[in-house]
Amino acid sequence: MTIGKRMYLSILSLFAIFAILFIVFQQYREKEYKIETLNLRLQDFNANMEEALGLKWDGKMMDQYVKKHGMAHMRVTVVDISGRVIYDNLRKDYSNFANHRERKEIKEAIAMGQGYDINRVSNTINGDFFYSATYFPNKKIVIRSALPYNNELSQSLKADQHFIWFALVVMIVLSMVLYQFIWRLNSNISKLRLFAQRADRGESLDTEDLVEFPDDELGEISESIIKIYIRLQKTKEEQNILKRQLTQNIAHELKTPVASIQGYLETIIDNPAIKEENKAQFLERCYAQSKRLGSLLNDISMLNRMDDGSQMMEFEEIDVSITIKQIIKETALQLKERNMKFIDKTPDKIIIHGTASVVYSIFRNLTDNAIAYAGDGTTITLEAHKSGEYRWSFTFSDNGVGVDNKHLPRLFERFYRVDKGRSRKLGGTGLGLAIVKNGVLLHGGTIKAENAPEGGLKFEFSLAK
Repeated sequence: MTIGKRMYLSILSLFAIFAILFIVFQQYREKEYKIETLNLRLQDFNANMEEALGLKWDGKMMDQYVKKHGMAHMRVTVVDISGRVIYDNLRKDYSNFANHRERKEIKEAIAMGQGYDINRVSNTINGDFFYSATYFPNKKIVIRSALPYNNELSQSLKADQHFIWFALVVMIVLSMVLYQFIWRLNSNISKLRLFAQRADRGESLDTEDLVEFPDDELGEISESIIKIYIRLQKTKEEQNILKRQLTQNIAHELKTPVASIQGYLETIIDNPAIKEENKAQFLERCYAQSKRLGSLLNDISMLNRMDDGSQMMEFEEIDVSITIKQIIKETALQLKERNMKFIDKTPDKIIIHGTASVVYSIFRNLTDNAIAYAGDGTTITLEAHKSGEYRWSFTFSDNGVGVDNKHLPRLFERFYRVDKGRSRKLGGTGLGLAIVKNGVLLHGGTIKAENAPEGGLKFEFSLAK
């Protein structure tokens, strides 16, 4: 049995029990109300009879009063405080009447002023009666009026059955509404269970039984869950493809310097008589390739650390303006060799909460990229300003040759090179701008690259304070 059916039966059972208890209670209350109403009518008759007769308590006058004001088949009995019957409109042999002192309605009347008894067999007259007695202490008598408990009286005291039919109709309607709701719920749960089973077994989810869900909130949530899962699966597949491509690119990039180092060393080993001048040249080239290999490994390590997220990094208060001045000082010789200028328009005390090594890598890679590709005699300009209360915005630009617009969307891809031959010749790893982008994202910012209108390449990015 599905959870929907169990829920339906459970709720329906609880509702049925509640309905039955409510009907029983309502029947009881209605019957009590009708008994109380009849008792009040008889009590009123008793009081009116006592008031009308006053001190004239002879049997003939009482017979006339009962005949004139009483109800059909009514029996009226007057009993003194000792329980002796002094009047009865149906029998006159009072000496043969049993003492009425212990009768329920008489005892209650003497004790509390009034009392009644329902459906009790009369010991004096055969048949069942509804008795209502009233005690009048000033005369020390009890007037008891009674109606025969026949089919007519029984029907009048019976609770109205229309309420039962009404309750049954309401219960049927509610059970149908509940069934519709539970059916939708059960359908959603069944499809979610099917989805979970297929997802667990790695089966296809592109099937008709997982396409349409009931048109309600739970159906929308169920559809969203499946769509999110499918998106995650596609994202996972794309990530696996990217990882394979990245692995291939890393292997390819490592292969070049390793092959060069291996070739130079083999030449030296295989030719012991090689000239010292050539040997020194080969060793210098080995050293240059080993430096490139080290840079590549450092960049890969940096990207991996940033991919692992901020939990792998130590964040602290750092002054970006000090980092920028340090980079300008370190690259001064390279800038001089290329006849280039670095104009720093940033203010002092650019304080952010970040990782010093990553922030350094952002500005150093942008600077190295501009030195390598902007061209001789060009100028690098760096500007910064506050962007709102929680962000610093930076513009890093040069007035060099720029890049073709078709390359702009892919500049931040790992190992992507605009000019592959020139990049390797200059010792680039192809990871510099990828490190820049990941570093900016790690510090809660965004970055974009575009060709400046006046010429050259411009990077606009932000770092959270």
